[in-house]
Amino acid sequence: MSAPIPVRGPYTVAVVQAAPVAFDVERTLQKLGDLTADAARRGAHLTLFPEAFVSAYPRGLDFGAVVGSRTPEGREQFRRYWESAIDVPGPHVDRMAGLARAHRTTLVVGVVERAGGTLYCTVIFLGSDGRYLGKHRKLMPTASERLVWGFGDGSTLTVADTDVGRVGAVICWENYMPLLRAAMYAKGVEIYCAPTADARATWLPSMRHIAQEGRCFVLSANQFARRRDYPADYPTAFGDDPLTVISRGGSCIIGPLGEVLAGPDFSGETILTAEIDLHDIARARLDFDAVGHYARPDVFQLTVDESSRTPVTFQNGPLPTSAPVAAPRDIDRRASARMPPVKFGDILR
Repeated sequence: MSAPIPVRGPYTVAVVQAAPVAFDVERTLQKLGDLTADAARRGAHLTLFPEAFVSAYPRGLDFGAVVGSRTPEGREQFRRYWESAIDVPGPHVDRMAGLARAHRTTLVVGVVERAGGTLYCTVIFLGSDGRYLGKHRKLMPTASERLVWGFGDGSTLTVADTDVGRVGAVICWENYMPLLRAAMYAKGVEIYCAPTADARATWLPSMRHIAQEGRCFVLSANQFARRRDYPADYPTAFGDDPLTVISRGGSCIIGPLGEVLAGPDFSGETILTAEIDLHDIARARLDFDAVGHYARPDVFQLTVDESSRTPVTFQNGPLPTSAPVAAPRDIDRRASARMPPVKFGDILR
């Protein structure tokens, strides 16, 4: 199927700042449906949801783990978290795809993906026609997230062709990985989605920098969550006052010259909207293109391994006893100036 021809002229995008019903997939999907419908009524052609929206960012949980020890209670917490995760693709993704189709909006949703016994912090892309367009698994979970989330690989550095342009996602502190950003720019991302759990004051200037660096629109969605959005038996240092703010939002929409189009909002659950025009990207690239005319591939080059790093591979027939080793190549320095700054491909292991 050929890629859709995107709408270049002005259209509306939406960023949802809300909390899921933590650890309850069914009720979270109901809320996601209501919020998607609300965004559609506001004219949204693309709607972004926060990191781990389906169905929980486990803020404050330690899962009973310290160096050298785990508790039975922590293992039970992980079981609960695992059961509230979803398969990608799978029936829950199909339901979200139906919402995208019904409301004619491209959906970008942060989910907790279950694959075997491992969970991943993942973003899924759903076209306005209901097609599943792919996913991105977070490459580098931050700090204690590494206890409960696995690591993604280069096979899900997705930039999807949609009817509103080329859409990609970089999750939370992945946005501080300059080489990952360069890879996304080289893939031609136009709408750079940054679902996050970071509500610090430093987040907005980071988003403005990325928009100006990548000459792209940046949409960032964070949850606004209170203690009451988590189960009553949720063991956390945040206390039991239902009105305690656990995540304060700060969602925003940024233009390709770093201008703030909407947000940041710290007031509560909301939907931010802005009208964007993809022609502004070409206008912004007159004087800067990080992976084009402003690059120096004769000095700097990035090679991206997009192969899938599965731990077990099954083949028909015997496995080879040794893999061939590629001979080193002599690169003509005079030709290096003609080489692209970013190269994608499967790297020989």
